[in-house]
Amino acid sequence: MTEEERNSIISEEYFDAIIDYRNTPLFSENFPNSVIHTMNEVFAVVHIPISLINYTRIGMHGYTAIPFLYGLISDVSIDASGIQNIRRIQNLNLRGNGTLIGIIDTGIDYRNPVFIRPDGTSKVRAIWDQTIQSRDGSPYNTYFGTEYRDEQINQALQSENPLDIVPSTDDHGHGTMMAAIAAGNEVPGEQFSGVAPDAELVIVKLKPAKANLKKFMCIREDALCYQENSIMWGVQYCYQVARELNRPLVICIGLGSSQGAHEGRSPLSTQLSLFGDAPNTAIVAGVGNEGNLGRHYRGIIDSATGVNTVELQVGPEDKFFFMEIWGDTPGIYSIDILSPSGEYIPRIVASLALNRTISFIFEETVIYIYYQIVEAETGDQLILLRFSNAASGVWRFNVYGQGDLAFGFHIWLPMGDMITRETYFLQSDIYTTLLSQGTSEVPISVTAYNPVGGNLFVNASRGYTRNNRIKPELAAPGVDYIAPNKEGEFVPYSGTGVASAHTAGVVAMILEWGSVRGNQPGMDTIEIKKFLIRGARRSANLVYPNRDWGYGILDIFNAFDVLRQES
Repeated sequence: MTEEERNSIISEEYFDAIIDYRNTPLFSENFPNSVIHTMNEVFAVVHIPISLINYTRIGMHGYTAIPFLYGLISDVSIDASGIQNIRRIQNLNLRGNGTLIGIIDTGIDYRNPVFIRPDGTSKVRAIWDQTIQSRDGSPYNTYFGTEYRDEQINQALQSENPLDIVPSTDDHGHGTMMAAIAAGNEVPGEQFSGVAPDAELVIVKLKPAKANLKKFMCIREDALCYQENSIMWGVQYCYQVARELNRPLVICIGLGSSQGAHEGRSPLSTQLSLFGDAPNTAIVAGVGNEGNLGRHYRGIIDSATGVNTVELQVGPEDKFFFMEIWGDTPGIYSIDILSPSGEYIPRIVASLALNRTISFIFEETVIYIYYQIVEAETGDQLILLRFSNAASGVWRFNVYGQGDLAFGFHIWLPMGDMITRETYFLQSDIYTTLLSQGTSEVPISVTAYNPVGGNLFVNASRGYTRNNRIKPELAAPGVDYIAPNKEGEFVPYSGTGVASAHTAGVVAMILEWGSVRGNQPGMDTIEIKKFLIRGARRSANLVYPNRDWGYGILDIFNAFDVLRQES
């Protein structure tokens, strides 16, 4: 790859697209003057000159080719999951020995004592910092970022100025928190211990999303988010390191996106399911914290009138955002729009692929509307609205169904901090609020609960997927969980990202028992998931599985106890 081609990966002068080239005929010919960067035998990332991008339209390759934007999904006690009970049994004193935990996030403070062994060496085997560019430091065939292996990290820890040798840091602290919960050392004075303290870590620090993609999706410039293709490269990297070191691997995803059909068919979801089905590999993902934020609407078309009215309250600070309407198949849907000042846009009739720009006179708002009758991954209809300089107040949308099979639709707004809590649907629905990664078919999807009182985390996203697959599968501790921040202080964290890190540590323990100790060689995500589901604690007052708790509360001791009783 030439220097100019390498630069296209990080340059704002190029727009990124994700292509499943198994299903793209004449793959190379479709992208003249672009740089094609092959990731694996399924996906490639295409870097397209920004001069060829029309911000008012969605390109010929459809919505799925545009990388989704992912944000962070975390803003207790390890006894809650039966971990201490396992450690008290001599033959099952599992601590993650011989396993790797991959954290793809905001990076890590490798200097924190929770990641340093008593002999002064680091439990971090590798860091790939996507934000530090060096000509010869990028790993494998990534061609961007810089890799630091344990030899360099240990050398840095022995020096007076570690950052002179390994300059990778965690400016946010989210990645450090996730890694510590999964595999940090015990700190008795802070009542803290990582779930699998003998596991080793592979860290990917993600590069922030390009400004051109934020602009395209009408997301404000200062929003902290990451591109789907950057995360996919991170998954690929963790998998390759594990194969190189011949170690079992669990990858933890503590980020989420509200984009897509919520059926687990996005490029990242597909990749997670492919890798999660590999031997000695497991994937864990949090489901998100969108349950009570009013960002999902479920509409049922009135059979008598053929319409459903949606009311959206837009806050004064949310000038830029997007909104996705996904119609239930095989119906066809269309919309009209009433602005807060009363300006009316008549019904926009559906067509196979429609791009339209609507400028409002009184509000000075611009809405870019895209209709796709047959979306590439699902075959369902997508209506995408991108708001620029959105007026605050109540917007009303009539959603019309065409024909006797147009039953209903879902709408999702951006997740996390991409919008404020002052933008929401007046009649929102708490269910089907799982974020995209939590809908992936193979990965273990985890929600969060509070072991003190046993209540579900108030903002936890609820299932099921849009096509009614059972997600989440398990609930793990994720409320007021004490962990280190970027300053090294121990503070409480809450969210399903916390729960996913906790679960990743538990999965590392199972991989130690199965793969490292040879009790069940070659375990994959599906085997581990069913193992944990069998041992999940369930309330006599609830019916399982359900949309809130999945199959119940994570309990590794109970999982082994069930196995003992059956043997």
